[in-house]
Amino acid sequence: MINLQNSPLLRQYAVVIAVNLCAFAMALGLVWPSPVLVKLNNSTTSILTRPITEDEGSWIVSIGFLTGITANFLIAFLLERVGRKSFLILSCLPKFITSFMLIYATDVWMILVARGLMGFFDTFIITLVPIYASEIASKEIRGSLGTVFQIVCSFGVVTMLSVGPFISYMTLSVSYTCAIAVTTLPLLLIPDSPYSLYSKGEKSEALKVLTFLRGSEAQANEEIKEYELANNNTNTVSNKEIFKNRLFLKSLFLVVIIGLGLQLVGFNAVSFYLQTILESTQTSVKSETASVIIGMIQLTASFGTTFMTDRFGRKPILCVTCVGMALGMLGLGIFFKLKEGGQVSGFMNFVPLISLILVVYSYSAGLGSLFWVLGAELFDDKSRGTGMSIVIVSTTLTLFFITKYFAFITSAIGAAYTYWVFSINCVLLCLFIMFCIPETKGKSFAEIQDILRKKESDNVSTKC
Repeated sequence: MINLQNSPLLRQYAVVIAVNLCAFAMALGLVWPSPVLVKLNNSTTSILTRPITEDEGSWIVSIGFLTGITANFLIAFLLERVGRKSFLILSCLPKFITSFMLIYATDVWMILVARGLMGFFDTFIITLVPIYASEIASKEIRGSLGTVFQIVCSFGVVTMLSVGPFISYMTLSVSYTCAIAVTTLPLLLIPDSPYSLYSKGEKSEALKVLTFLRGSEAQANEEIKEYELANNNTNTVSNKEIFKNRLFLKSLFLVVIIGLGLQLVGFNAVSFYLQTILESTQTSVKSETASVIIGMIQLTASFGTTFMTDRFGRKPILCVTCVGMALGMLGLGIFFKLKEGGQVSGFMNFVPLISLILVVYSYSAGLGSLFWVLGAELFDDKSRGTGMSIVIVSTTLTLFFITKYFAFITSAIGAAYTYWVFSINCVLLCLFIMFCIPETKGKSFAEIQDILRKKESDNVSTKC
């Protein structure tokens, strides 16, 4: 366990940052295709015997999301049995195999296998880290601690976008392997989740961890009582009957819709093909330079959300940033529509970069940072693993289709209409959040469930 003598809040930040470090390596892998596809498409920079085809490139981008779907069926089963900490460590260790496969790849199939395995184990990390962080954090700072995940991911993204285009494939792959090693080691030092310990019957150890994190045994005992109350409430519904629980189904519906919106707004499709998109604009702005700028904007936005989340609440930030994304996607559509009529010049050269910056900033400050916080908050303790597992399956499946067929759709209906569809989706998601999602700022998990239960029992006119 990390031995900190500082304030309880600093202890919580230290533990959450330590567990989120593994998300840095995950983010490197997620955005890896952006600089690498350009290298593999070029006969002089490719490590393969020939340049890859467009279809092979789309599979390299998307195959990890397809294999990730299968991983979700194991999460709910293993989460309570293995424990958060042990599960995270077991998820990170196999990634060394994938990184070595990338280093020694000589054919496309080797890269595809490595990317598939990477997506499988990254799915565990994407699910586990937000759950762990939400259970470590006290309710007063749960929102800001939840955004650490996006900050670390953004740092991984900006690192890949800043370094990837300027170094060789081999150097990039070796660096990626080193990043996995460095970010896995801190997992050995963190405590297990107090709720995970409690659910396994280790109540004294759970109290010990909570006392360390909260700085007060009295406060720790209060949270233990909340665990007992939540456990008593949820035990009335067996695991086999969980899908008959209307409150769980309501939470599941809300989080699934936001998760689908997370993908249908198009950010990930744009992100994974970022350098390819920038090159397709054929403007005077160099794609390598623009990708670094966009990565820095993403990191800045993620940091900003940390300070805003517990001040302004989840809903206002999500609604405003959805509108920002809609405007950015609208700008991209306008640029590509004008480009169909001939070469653009002057200020229009910068419209794609400005639009992408707006999209990246808004996503990172809103959905990218808060989806995982909100998802973990809307489920109760006993159903969180099952609920988040289902949510990740639906969002990952959607992400697979979007990334796999993004290039195809763009060719079929045109880039302009593709981005305009994304813009409309941003507006629809904003309306859903505005009218259907409860505000969870400063509320305990039990209080959030009470809000959902009250909405259910009152049968309000806006049914979600």
